[in-house]
Amino acid sequence: MSHVPHELHDEFPQDHDVLHQLKLSDTHFQALSEKYHVTNREIHRIEAEVDHASDQRLENLKKQRLGLVDEIARIVSKARTGAA
Repeated sequence: MSHVPHELHDEFPQDHDVLHQLKLSDTHFQALSEKYHVTNREIHRIEAEVDHASDQRLENLKKQRLGLVDEIARIVSKARTGAA
């Protein structure tokens, strides 16, 4: 178990500029990014034992985060190739 948060710039280290541009220009991406941030922080707080949650709740949050990463990855990939 890692107590290090998985920030988007850590998940997509080669796409810093793309992430920045999407945050400025794409409202859907902005909403996904915010939802990812909130979910990720909640997971981090549970893993660091700052907040308490059931194992099922933690597992559900991790699945939600993975789904968000997948959707964000598709958007980043399109933006990277100029198809956004």
